[in-house]
Amino acid sequence: MKKTIWALFDDRMGSIGQARGILQELADDYEIIEKKIVYTKFAALPNCIRGSRFLIGVDTQKSDKLKGEDYPDIVLSISRRTAPIALWIKRHSKNKTKIVQLMLPGKYGIKNMDLIVVSEHDRGKADNNNIFYITGCPHRVNDKTLNEARQKWEHEFAHLPRPLTAVLVGGAIKSKPFTDKNAELLANNIANVQNMVSGSILITSSRRTGKSAEDIIMNKIKDIPSYTYLWGDKKENPIMGFYACADRIIVTGDSVSMTCEACGSGKPVLIFTGKNWLTKKHLRFVKSLIEKGYAANINDYEINNFAPQNKLLPSLEVADKIRTL
Repeated sequence: MKKTIWALFDDRMGSIGQARGILQELADDYEIIEKKIVYTKFAALPNCIRGSRFLIGVDTQKSDKLKGEDYPDIVLSISRRTAPIALWIKRHSKNKTKIVQLMLPGKYGIKNMDLIVVSEHDRGKADNNNIFYITGCPHRVNDKTLNEARQKWEHEFAHLPRPLTAVLVGGAIKSKPFTDKNAELLANNIANVQNMVSGSILITSSRRTGKSAEDIIMNKIKDIPSYTYLWGDKKENPIMGFYACADRIIVTGDSVSMTCEACGSGKPVLIFTGKNWLTKKHLRFVKSLIEKGYAANINDYEINNFAPQNKLLPSLEVADKIRTL
């Protein structure tokens, strides 16, 4: 009989994406059950107040059933708010259930967790022997998902002149907007790469890009053959097809998950960092990818010579670590 994993999925879609990247690597070895978690207003309380004795902050009527079932061998907690739920499950399983926590949930309860997966650029926030550091973050890109995406999407891009350059545009982060100046810098970088390699562009923007920045970029590339998927478009998101079919990828360094997915594709990845935009944490993250040969800075590379030294596959690393539990 397979061992079981409960994955606690709330409304943090970025964290869910990371978790699914890990779970797809474990699917052959474990029975995986996704548990939808819906919160009440009390979920905003600090974890030390919510505790592990009760399901404070959980709407038990709208969430999937947690009580009165056979508890799993492993519970995967994906955010600060799911951490007390994982601790509650471990308590009620009489310590049968082991906790795998994605990202530090704060200081409360971390000594009772069995494995905490933390990005290297967040090192220093806590120090425990149950913390496992990885470069970047887990993601869903691997040989299998790339092959599936290639079969699904390559016909959509078949009419475009090769090579294909994917452009993945993020945007504002916390108190730092994605300014028109940075949009212009990115647009110029895209044009410079395009002048060197020709071909076509596959471009996508995000909710954080902003209309003004998006217009600046799109105006710059309006005469280049392209496939566009902009924020708000009512069609299927082609980003997995971009990873699978592009010959190189330009990505903005504000999105850790998107940048890591790009670096998992095995394609040359060129990272745009802009001016006075990224936080120190983001810059540490980008630096780690460049130093380890996963990517290059878009302003500092030779287009015909740069190739990634490795694929970034942290989901595989984490899955292997979970098996040791």
